[in-house]
Amino acid sequence: MAHAPQIKIPATYMRGGTSKGVFFRLKDLPEAAQVPGAARDALLLRVIGSPDPYGKQIDGMGGATSSTSKTVIVAKSSRPDHDVDYLFGQVSIDKPFVDWSGNCGNLSAAVGPFAISGGLVDPERVPDNGVAIVRIWQANIGKTIIAHVPMTNGAVQETGDFELDGVTFPAAEVQLEFMDPAAEEEGAGGSMFPTGNLVDDLEVPGVGTLKATMINAGIPTIFVNADAIGYTGTELQDAINGDDAALKKFETIRAHGAMRMGLIKHLDEIATRQHTPKIAFVAAPAGYVASSGKAVSGGDVDLLVRAMSMGKLHHAMMGTAAVAIGTAAAIPGTLVNLAAGGGEREAVRFGHPSGTLRVGAEAALVDGEWVVRKAVMSRSARVLMEGWIRVPGV
Repeated sequence: MAHAPQIKIPATYMRGGTSKGVFFRLKDLPEAAQVPGAARDALLLRVIGSPDPYGKQIDGMGGATSSTSKTVIVAKSSRPDHDVDYLFGQVSIDKPFVDWSGNCGNLSAAVGPFAISGGLVDPERVPDNGVAIVRIWQANIGKTIIAHVPMTNGAVQETGDFELDGVTFPAAEVQLEFMDPAAEEEGAGGSMFPTGNLVDDLEVPGVGTLKATMINAGIPTIFVNADAIGYTGTELQDAINGDDAALKKFETIRAHGAMRMGLIKHLDEIATRQHTPKIAFVAAPAGYVASSGKAVSGGDVDLLVRAMSMGKLHHAMMGTAAVAIGTAAAIPGTLVNLAAGGGEREAVRFGHPSGTLRVGAEAALVDGEWVVRKAVMSRSARVLMEGWIRVPGV
């Protein structure tokens, strides 16, 4: 009996921020997977080990969480004033699909280092020592990200003393600028606030009518108040992820919010749109013990935020959701801004399950519409393994 051999594809396994993913250069993918479509999706599903009815992704590179079930494709950019194009695929763990509807802000921190090391950035733009500026076109959402990548002796610097809550070990700091981060989602008319309001009354059958800030910035996100859904904002993963009723409630709120934002036309479409929109809940500052055992004082933060990703409470904070948090915090009157005490601000430090994170945003009211020129935050990135991914021939 003939057996199809495994094929091997050059790849790099990287941590970016509080996520991990498998990175590919577009030109290294099999020809059929170099264009969007079923062949690409099938390949990436097999790389990660999905769909897995056991929920473990044992036969692939995935780590059985939303933070570790990710893929990235990078190519030289033909766009003016950009170095590389970056495409992100969020791979479902137990279902046979890849969600291309949004970006991963955490893995964005690894794109610049990967692109430099992979020869995708013009060497004349990369100093031997100092900081390389990598201009990234985020192809999922059509936005620009500027990565500031430290260089030492002609190589990307990966080690350092920058500490990021949610990541055990320190590393080199990579500063990211998310330019004009308001997402131009189909059906949302390109507006940062697709409903036209900073706060809406969102009717959710079986839950009630909730105050909600629905924003397209970084990634479409629905913010509600923690106390309105029975929480304090100090919860860790175990308080929610083992509660099936709570998870169903969050998914119901997310579906109705997505409808109001114009992201879906029918509620049942939410099942194939796991990555976006995100749903998060906010609360005023309070003390709690982070998942690492570290004490977070109410005086350490401006507000508390907990966010759901792929149907589960995230262990820290998605980078794109942090952009949404920073943007909403900068705009007086949103639920995020009010939880942080209201007023105008250019940066916010929020508490999440793993600790704290600071994100800045420049917001302005232009012709009656709120605009944000950029959001800024620091992450870190590191190569974990490089070589070849092997998958059964298809």
